[in-house]
Order: sequence, then structure tokens, then C-alpha cells
Amino acid sequence: MTIPSQSAVTDKPFNQETLISSNDISSNNISANAKTHKLLLINGVNLNLLGKREPEIYGHTTLADIEKNLVARAAKYGIELICIQSNHEGKLVDEIQHYGLLAESAAQVDAIIINPAAFTHTSVAIRDALSATQKPFIEVHLSNVHAREPFRQHSYLSDIAVGVICGLGHLGYQMALDYWLTHTYALKLDG
Repeated sequence: MTIPSQSAVTDKPFNQETLISSNDISSNNISANAKTHKLLLINGVNLNLLGKREPEIYGHTTLADIEKNLVARAAKYGIELICIQSNHEGKLVDEIQHYGLLAESAAQVDAIIINPAAFTHTSVAIRDALSATQKPFIEVHLSNVHAREPFRQHSYLSDIAVGVICGLGHLGYQMALDYWLTHTYALKLDG
């Protein structure tokens, strides 16, 4: 089961010039370069257990806490952050497709943040789905996967990601979000 988490958008977008208006949507005047001001946060297998599972490795912060903070930060800048989590590979592929190629232009996300968790080391299917979206993504890991077991040191996603952030705990998510806010939307962040 995919767990749709909170998502938020403010009434006043930060940058009015790059938003899609309802007139554009109804008349299909959306250009390929138009921004939807939507980002997708994907969390994979077992991340619903954050705060309870191996806190010495993954910390005490829950996934709900991470999502709440990120949704609020994105909304502060007029960006909707859509959060999903699933323990099922096929469901994550379905969601990636839903917000990518299968969505109308106005419903597609501009970029993705993904913590694939154990799917990092096993999922060609998630790699192919991300590649098919033609949307940039950042791979995030709470722990330093390079300092762990050898099987955790291989990623099927890293070579096609814009970047990889690992070992910085929940702060890695904010770093990825801030990257998209500044590089996709050219926003100036305050703290």
C-alpha cells in the first residue's frame, strides 16, 4: 500500500511568472518548459519504520516528522511537495509513472527526491521508471551506505541521478529539497 503523506501548497506562489494559470490548463497552452511547482518525495521499503527501526543507524526522527518539515518548507516557497512511501516495488513504479509520463503536463512533477532504501541495491524497475519520467532526481540515504555492508554500496540509481546525498540523516532530505528550490525554481532561500 502506498501511503500518501501530507502535501501542501500555498495560496500565493512565490514566483507568479512561472506558474501555470487555469486558463493555460483549460486551453492546453502549456509549454514543455512550464513549471508545475510540484515536487515528488518517494520513500521506499521500511522507511515507514523510521524512529523505531535501528535508531543508532537511522536516527530517532520519524518519516512523518521529515515529511511535515519538508512539506512546510516547500509550501513556504509556493511549491507543492507530494509524499509517497511504499514497501512494494511495483507500487512505487506505479506512482513514479503516475506523476511522470502518465500525468497530464499540468499534473507532472518538476523533479523528484527519492530514498529508495533497500530498493537502491536491487531495483532495475525503479531505475527504469525514473529514467522514463525524464525528470531529474536526487537520491537520498540517511546512513552512509559506503561505510556499511558491501552489498549496500551498489546503487542502480546513482549514475542517472543529478546527485546523491548520504550519511547526513534527515538533513539530507532538506538539502535535496533546497537544491530543487534554488536550481529548478531559482528561488533565494532564507535560512
